[in-house]
Amino acid sequence: MILVAGSTGLLGGEICRRLAAEGKPFRAMVRETSDKQKVEGLREIAPELIHADLKDRPSLDVACQKCTAVISTVSTTISRQEDDTIETVDRDGQLALVDAARNAGVQQFVFISFPPIDPEVPLEQAKRAVESRLQQSGMKYTILQPVNFMEVWLSPAIGFDYPNRNARVYGSGDNKVSWISFRDVAKFAVASIGNSSAYDSVIPLGGPDALSYNEVIKMFEEVTGETFTVESIPAEALEAQKNAATDSLQKSFAGMMHALAVKEFTIEMEDTLNKLPIQMMSVKDYISEVAGVSA
Repeated sequence: MILVAGSTGLLGGEICRRLAAEGKPFRAMVRETSDKQKVEGLREIAPELIHADLKDRPSLDVACQKCTAVISTVSTTISRQEDDTIETVDRDGQLALVDAARNAGVQQFVFISFPPIDPEVPLEQAKRAVESRLQQSGMKYTILQPVNFMEVWLSPAIGFDYPNRNARVYGSGDNKVSWISFRDVAKFAVASIGNSSAYDSVIPLGGPDALSYNEVIKMFEEVTGETFTVESIPAEALEAQKNAATDSLQKSFAGMMHALAVKEFTIEMEDTLNKLPIQMMSVKDYISEVAGVSA
């Protein structure tokens, strides 16, 4: 039995769909306060649903019982409820889940993290704390570190408003990123379960293309035949925003945006694809999928 924590989220839901499609037994962890529509969607595919909360350790002990593996995608970055913070969920809650899994005799724990971006960012501090606990837990661990999801960072939610042909970029827009689809991250997570080549590993993940924001915009323009209006946010402004933020989530987002403005995030995938061979989505595939969206 595989426990999926974060099953109502973007990535967690896709992992559940893939597990169901492959006929693998899994238990979807949801909260009493989770979105009812998403829970009903899970109920249609999940062999089992269980109510548990990362902020409620006894519920995690129950959720982990009789599980051989855990996949955790939980994060407050996109979806958060009252009293959810990076400290209570992404750090303390995930640490509690690791401890509960270890105590329940779970054999493998797959944790979704991300590559180093900025040691001052609270979300990164939380991720590294969980990674460290996992590596000391005695369980087989697989830490997946995907770079930016194209469905998030190349979407209106983050200011890349392709339906209206407006794009916000960070810094000059020239730094390259190995944009990855969350659907491919789900494939890697599922492929890691029971796969000895993924045991006790920290695996950076990136897509097949390393492209700058400016190159992505050019590709959108070529596909749509329309010119984008580009807004550039200077790195200095993003750094000031990060330093002034009093909320850990705001500080983390500003830090991630600043990192895009000053660093490149390119991932060499040859070795990983030899161990975990999957067909990956390119940025061009993504653009072809969404380019017809109208305002």
